[in-house]
Amino acid sequence: MKRQREQVRLSDHFTYKTLLRFTLPAMVMMVFTSLYGVVDGAFVTNFAGKTALAAVNFVYPVLNIISVFGFMFGAGGSALVAKTLGEGKRERANRLFSLFVYSAGGLGIVLAAAGFFALKPILVLLGAEGQMLSDALLYGYILLAAMPFWSLQFMFQIFFVTAEKPKLGLYVTLMAGVTNMVLDALFIPLFPAGFKLAGAAIATSLSQVVGGGLPLFYFLFKNKSLLRLTKPVLDMRAMLQACTNGSSELVTGISGSLVGLLYNSCLFDAAGEDGVAAYGVMMYVSFIFIGIFIGYSNGVAPVIGYHYGAKNHGELKNLFKKSMILILSASVFMLVLSELLALPLALLFSGYDAVLYEMTFEGFRIYALSFLFSGLAIFGSSFFTALNNGPVSAAISFLRTVVFQVLFVLLFSHLWQLSGIWWSVVAAEALAVAVSVFFMVLLRKRYNY
Repeated sequence: MKRQREQVRLSDHFTYKTLLRFTLPAMVMMVFTSLYGVVDGAFVTNFAGKTALAAVNFVYPVLNIISVFGFMFGAGGSALVAKTLGEGKRERANRLFSLFVYSAGGLGIVLAAAGFFALKPILVLLGAEGQMLSDALLYGYILLAAMPFWSLQFMFQIFFVTAEKPKLGLYVTLMAGVTNMVLDALFIPLFPAGFKLAGAAIATSLSQVVGGGLPLFYFLFKNKSLLRLTKPVLDMRAMLQACTNGSSELVTGISGSLVGLLYNSCLFDAAGEDGVAAYGVMMYVSFIFIGIFIGYSNGVAPVIGYHYGAKNHGELKNLFKKSMILILSASVFMLVLSELLALPLALLFSGYDAVLYEMTFEGFRIYALSFLFSGLAIFGSSFFTALNNGPVSAAISFLRTVVFQVLFVLLFSHLWQLSGIWWSVVAAEALAVAVSVFFMVLLRKRYNY
């Protein structure tokens, strides 16, 4: 009986305590996923050098474009599945869940195959050459082999929350992360010179097999969660709705990667490999901070979707108010923490190179100001995804990750060179908050939150 009372369910009334308990596993999942990326980068830069680190940062946005389709099916599909569960249609929810999982896996295989042919032309077009091109191709080809599992890993991280098993999702993510870190520590130092980057790529690929493969087996068999893989329903309307709901996450992933490529190009022109490497360090660290916001938003989204489907307007208002207070409080805390961590993090990743260290330290102190704004913009997009309003969610994401960032990076880099590139992120996030607040106020009465 005690275990049942402690179980937090989608249908519950949420206090701050239960809201944090329910979303904490999702937050830890995202942070831990980012953390083993940081460990990966730290091993690469210290054992393989800054050219290898720059190569990883150069190719990663291209690979991320392929993987985010799983995130789209996860976010958009979970919103529809949670709404269907809220309507009391559990069997249909399971058949929809199966449709989204099989579709994401199949699409991952197709896109990975296409990536083998497209990767080199894309990298050459972006300006990669010499050793950096060779390193980027080596790393990219190995990760493409595990791409379907990478896509499923993103997807299952969200669906574990909808299945009321956020802790199980956390355990799977921890297992994947430990796999990556242990194999990094084993492969990278022991692999011969010239192949250390291959060791990092193999470690990351195997961790993705763990992160995407274990949940697949769990949901294939009878389990104690709300969801199980069964015969899918061939509902193209539901598929379209899931893609529409998740379009903001797809837009965020693809556009963020494209903008990342633009940043790399501008930084390569302004500061060479040092600029690309410094930006990579900031990306590793920002993934941890932003991962908390994404994790919270992913964790609370199924709850919002459930109560929206059940027409529990009072609970929607409660969730919205508490979420806004939590997000704003965390934003201030993260700004202070990131400023304090700027020095030790710069030393960890670039202490061996004085020029790279100075560039990383000064850049991160500016970049960290964006954490004051990014949380609210991320939550705003996820909130409307949970309400099954894909167009508004996509609009927020598109403006935040494409329009504003491209506009400011091109303008500020022209006006203030390297420092302008760092300030462009801050300006883009601040303007994205204004757009999010605008939609929240405009649509408040329609959704009764």
